[in-house]
Amino acid sequence: MRSLDVGVIGCGTAGAAAALFLSRAGHKVTVYERVDDPQAVGAGVMLQPTGQAVLARLGLLENVLARAAPIDALRCHTLGGRTLFHLRYASVPGAHRGFGLHRGVLFEQLFRAVRAADVTLRLGVEVVDLATGADGAPWFVTKQGERLGPHELCVVADGARSQLRDDTAIRKRVRPYPWGALWFVGDDDEAGAARELYQVVDGTRRMVGALPTGLGPGDAAGPRKVSVFYSVRADRVDGWRQRGLDAAKSELRAFIPRLDAVLSQVDAMERLVFTRYQDVSMYPWHTDRVVYLGDAAHAMSPQLGQGANLALFDAMVLADALAAHDDLAPGLAAYSRERRGHLGFYEYATRWLTPWFQSDGAPLGWLRDVCMPLSRWVRPLERLMVRAMTGTARGVGLGAPLALPPSTPRG
Repeated sequence: MRSLDVGVIGCGTAGAAAALFLSRAGHKVTVYERVDDPQAVGAGVMLQPTGQAVLARLGLLENVLARAAPIDALRCHTLGGRTLFHLRYASVPGAHRGFGLHRGVLFEQLFRAVRAADVTLRLGVEVVDLATGADGAPWFVTKQGERLGPHELCVVADGARSQLRDDTAIRKRVRPYPWGALWFVGDDDEAGAARELYQVVDGTRRMVGALPTGLGPGDAAGPRKVSVFYSVRADRVDGWRQRGLDAAKSELRAFIPRLDAVLSQVDAMERLVFTRYQDVSMYPWHTDRVVYLGDAAHAMSPQLGQGANLALFDAMVLADALAAHDDLAPGLAAYSRERRGHLGFYEYATRWLTPWFQSDGAPLGWLRDVCMPLSRWVRPLERLMVRAMTGTARGVGLGAPLALPPSTPRG
């Protein structure tokens, strides 16, 4: 495809990765980021084999993994000590492994690469509307009413709460999940010893988890981190906080006693940051000149730990689809077709799975506690669950897994 003038809205995971892939393919890329001085913030994320493959193609994987914690399994117990599942990456073919990672590390590596690339980066520019010129090219309208562009292609990657979804006629469904999670990132040099994401549940209303998160953002050495999260309904957060810090710590400690030293670092309720999740569904993810990536296109509950990985894969597939076609419209159509099976599986699976872990449905909790341990004895089911964990499931998850790209960087 000939060189395009591309405007990317948002410099998070999807936007930064798309900017890198497209600029390396020879396109003229401008990135608009609403934050004046973006910082490496956030809590823990899981970097799955899919995300690892994309970062490898970008030449960023080595730097990211240098600050990550290897994860070999996902283990979940009830508060009473019963094992619900113990999913090991080694259960499926391939040398798969996950990595626990501070979200800020991923942002930092992508942002540094964007700054070093042949990309125009405009910070402190909040795009609130898309307008169409006489030739059909999109213009970006800022909060102050300034018109930017036009660009031949608009890549919308400004997150789950994007208001730019309303500027195209694509059918969509956007709604907040009633539940979210309180997060805390603390120092814990022993956190990675078990090499697992560990969760403890009590019915469907309470869940506490600990994710080894490696080193924090920056380049210096230091204590290794662990991300602790507690599931809670959004409308109950204030009441939970009003019980006081000591009561909060005591409740969390009852789930995972070994977190006592980590919880001692929480010196104020404000250190427990609440994140609420969105459920965003749309198809296709493009018009003739506009394409949606990452959470702006398909935000979902983090139950399967796929958000950042899906965003990275979106960016790679978009660049490959455009490179395989001479014209923009068929290239964008190919992108939506290519992503449909993969994203469709995770959208469906996440919506189906979330109520079993975050809801007021007590019977779902009882049924989960009875049925999920059976997966250890049903080998195909266990492998399907592990494949879903790796990020490579697609369609109904029973066919061939998603093919991961070669790890050789391009461009």
